Amino acid sequence: MREDYEAASFAPANHVALTPLSFLKRAEQVFANRPATTIGKFTRSWAETGRRCRSVAAALAARGVLQGDTVSVLAPNGPEVFELHFAVPLIGAVLNTINTRLDPETIAYILDHSDAVLVIVDPDLAPLLTKALALLGRTLPVLDLDAYQALASHAPMDWTLPSDEGQALALNYTSGTSGRPKGVIYHHRGAYLMAMGTVAGWSLPPHPTYLSVVPMFHCNGWNHPWAMAVVGGHLIFVQDVTPANLLAAIARHGVTHFGAAPIVLQMICDQARQPFSPPVKVLTAGAPPPPSVLEKASALGMEVMQVYGLTETYGHIAQCLWQEDWDDLPPDAQAERQAQQGVSFPMVEDICVFDRPTMQEVPKDGLTQGEIAIRGNTVMKGYFKDAPATVEAFAGGWFWSGDAAVVHPDGYIQIRDRLKDVIISGGENISSVEVEAVLYRHPAIQAAAVVARPHARWGESPCAFVELREGAVVTADEVIAFCRDRIAHFKAPKTVIFGELPKTATGKIQKYVLRQAARVMGELS
Repeated sequence: MREDYEAASFAPANHVALTPLSFLKRAEQVFANRPATTIGKFTRSWAETGRRCRSVAAALAARGVLQGDTVSVLAPNGPEVFELHFAVPLIGAVLNTINTRLDPETIAYILDHSDAVLVIVDPDLAPLLTKALALLGRTLPVLDLDAYQALASHAPMDWTLPSDEGQALALNYTSGTSGRPKGVIYHHRGAYLMAMGTVAGWSLPPHPTYLSVVPMFHCNGWNHPWAMAVVGGHLIFVQDVTPANLLAAIARHGVTHFGAAPIVLQMICDQARQPFSPPVKVLTAGAPPPPSVLEKASALGMEVMQVYGLTETYGHIAQCLWQEDWDDLPPDAQAERQAQQGVSFPMVEDICVFDRPTMQEVPKDGLTQGEIAIRGNTVMKGYFKDAPATVEAFAGGWFWSGDAAVVHPDGYIQIRDRLKDVIISGGENISSVEVEAVLYRHPAIQAAAVVARPHARWGESPCAFVELREGAVVTADEVIAFCRDRIAHFKAPKTVIFGELPKTATGKIQKYVLRQAARVMGELS
């Protein structure tokens, strides 16, 4: 009877708040003697790691850190930052990992805006933090990682998990490409489901050996710290992150998985001298990867999956799943397919591409552009202290990405550009991503970015900023001719500027810096 169904309800026996902290509780017991983290010659087991996390949590509570307090961390990837992903939320506090490449003023802004009550800093970054604190204008308790070891010797707390899965877990700040960075709130439920979705979507096996390349200040390392606890993974940390050192770590430790931005992947490909055996599984995200980079990676024995997401979505929420009918395609055609953003991860409710004015989904023709919108449990709780921006981002019951994309007949999404990066020249829309893909095929080009430059006749024209490979020589005219041979002439760059490209700590090219430079050039011409 219907009454019998309605009489049954959730109770403590059948309803527990979802939290990624439960993964560590299990890992400490189930994977007790298996390696959890390694840096240099030092390895800790999951039993040691679990106990240390509970000790640090107890020590932070003893220092007066309360539920809802923000604990900031300014440090590169390492076992301690990994442990803080569990220790801080164990007492209900909120973890705020800060980009180590930010300027002192922006760090001061984040510390102030986040209401941080404590900062944990790597000793090498202490001078940077000192400058930021001077700008902050108030005192703030600081612990360096040497003092952190004392926290880890504290008597450990018992396992106590939060009862509210909607409680804030982490606070991550966007890159701040226009104006001040926004604080993005993650909750326990979202992080739990992101970790589980990653295990399913990436087909993570038990006990992968994972090279920690993605900075943990970027979407908490794409939520991989929590996912690795699910499968009892072994996290490998490299103190000096260079392509040569990453390759050495892969060989030394038998790395099976890692994540990296396309520019980092390209540098690894350029440095590698022989194919990986067995193959290494790689997630790449941060910007649409040039097909030429994917082609090189495949030839080197890397099984690369392109994924897509934003800080506001806990990281990746779409994946380019391989289709069997791609098997017989030539390598360049396979790479073109792999460069798509693909379909939703298992834990995502909906990803659609809308014509936003009409709120109609665009046709699956691979041509009609719209804006990507997302719904699901791995969308942020909101922007910290910015209700108007949250309301705007969630208009109509969707999170609006700001990314322009098309949908192919097979349902796979492909980004054409950030909406703000589309170049409108003589009334024609030009995808900077399409032009960049051509530039990356030039043998002399290491990295490239295309932005709009003001043009007296056409309104805007494509301006290419190009970073050459060491020892390479090529002229602007040669680059332009190379592009004109491969794409419509109106899409080819009208200007080529050579030099090192500005990048974030995750390897993403900072297009806003280049847009400013192109605008100045346009105004002076």
